[in-house]
Amino acid sequence: MSHKKTNINEFTFIDFLKKMLIYALVLLLLFACIAFMTTITSSDRFSSAKLTNITKNIESSTFLHLIGLEGKVFRNAFPEDMEIPKLSSISFQLVTSIKPSDPRSLLGNELPGFSIFDHKVLIAEEGSYHTNHPIESAPPLEEILKDRHAVVDEEEQKMENDEPDNTTGDRDVVFIYNTHNRESFLPHLPDLDDPDKAFHKEVNITKVSDRLSKSLKSFGIGTHVDHTDIMQELNKNNWVYGRSYEASRPVVREAFADNEDIQYAFDLHRDGAPRDKTTTEINGENYARIMIVIGAEHHSYKKNLELANELHALLEKKYPGITRGEGVYPKKGAATNGIFNQDLSENALLFEMGGVENNLEELYRTADALADVFAEFYWDAEKVDG
Repeated sequence: MSHKKTNINEFTFIDFLKKMLIYALVLLLLFACIAFMTTITSSDRFSSAKLTNITKNIESSTFLHLIGLEGKVFRNAFPEDMEIPKLSSISFQLVTSIKPSDPRSLLGNELPGFSIFDHKVLIAEEGSYHTNHPIESAPPLEEILKDRHAVVDEEEQKMENDEPDNTTGDRDVVFIYNTHNRESFLPHLPDLDDPDKAFHKEVNITKVSDRLSKSLKSFGIGTHVDHTDIMQELNKNNWVYGRSYEASRPVVREAFADNEDIQYAFDLHRDGAPRDKTTTEINGENYARIMIVIGAEHHSYKKNLELANELHALLEKKYPGITRGEGVYPKKGAATNGIFNQDLSENALLFEMGGVENNLEELYRTADALADVFAEFYWDAEKVDG
């Protein structure tokens, strides 16, 4: 009898130890999960953006079919000529990110650099092709910082605007800066014929920013141009060219923080496309063509896109052909920044002003045209707000 009782006690003790061990393991797992969730960065956490990135590889007809399974009224919306998606096809797309109906999804994954052509064009006009869209190049920083000989006629075209009817007074409402501030132009670099080396510390896109600012002020719109040398900031931080927007971000943040009057932020660039793609003739004079680039990888980009569409329509109405075939170009994906600091303001835009083969005379005309159209847009908006 005593022996049997001892066995029961031993069994009870072993069972107790097992339970305690399980509890300890559960607690350790819980603490490990908490530690993991609190130490990962915001970019690594699961978010709606990550969910969108996962589901974007699935055909939209799949979701329409799934909704139709639950609500009969949605079944009528499913196109008659479209096949019901197969589970095997959906699984294949999720695992491989390849769409059987779109060969670009395979080529984009396998061919280096091909993914930059996998994008959507929201406003396409004649002459718009996947092969002539802007491409962000990444030259070595030491190449950008080299001293080069440049020639420029300092006598700018004169602006013949009358005294403006309206003015912002001493308020600067437009902020202009240049993330790729040393982007220059081959016509002003006589010792150079390689577009990939067209960079200069003084004769560059910042001159176009200064011209745009001067023209906006002639329309009564207070404007501030920031002249931070972002390329030097990269060099100082030992960063690569691809981190340019990360380097210019504090500049934009500080501008909004220091001046509550600023309503718009414009980042001016020049594209690497050839002259025939970036130049147009209007009333017998050459203009550098404009493209408005929108970063489509932040939650409020549609607000930026709305502004871009309005300006694009006004530009084409008053200066037909001044925008490039793409007009408004949303960029996202692995081969681009995808935000361009436009998440800092709903009124932040990136303008590609001409290309590497345009000269400053053509670019100044375009800057004046952009100022003319923006002034009309701005003062109309002020009247509505008033």
